[in-house]
Amino acid sequence: MLSRRRKPKIETERMTLRLPMHSDYTDWAHLREESRDFLTQWEPSWSYDHLGRKAFTNRVYWATRAEGAGTAVPFFLIRRQDARVLGAITLDNIRRGPAQAGTLGYWIGARYARQGFMREALEAVVHFAFTTLDLSRLEAACLPENLASRGVLEKCGFKYEGVAQSYLQINGRWRNHVLYANLRNDRRGRTDVG
Repeated sequence: MLSRRRKPKIETERMTLRLPMHSDYTDWAHLREESRDFLTQWEPSWSYDHLGRKAFTNRVYWATRAEGAGTAVPFFLIRRQDARVLGAITLDNIRRGPAQAGTLGYWIGARYARQGFMREALEAVVHFAFTTLDLSRLEAACLPENLASRGVLEKCGFKYEGVAQSYLQINGRWRNHVLYANLRNDRRGRTDVG
């Protein structure tokens, strides 16, 4: 008999963080569309079918596979009071062995920005990564001029580490990014090296 592993879920004061589900499509697509101008200045260029149902279905399948393989944990931020999608935060590029590290990426809908939702989510995911996943280092990068993103990282214990030249293509151009990291206080995480 196959045992079904429980999918990761984090409860915060105002939100439930969980993997995306097919039923999130309409809410997600509407929020992304209405936030297009707010988001595209910070993100890679959207594909022509970015907001389409098929692309979203592929996103849900990727999230399930990646989480199952232990390479990523993609969370949707769901406001508990009305079950609305507020944004997302993905712990990706999870590396085991001597690194015990992962990379964080996130976005929030324009109407929910600057209300503390991302800070609440980021703090919860950092805790989850250090305790449940036993990671030792979390990394994040953002554009130097994205002061809101830099501020939330710093408030959540991330420290500035430097600049990565031409780090990502954002809105069609290679852009430098500032790099941040958060280290678990107790660095004695397990390793897969024996």
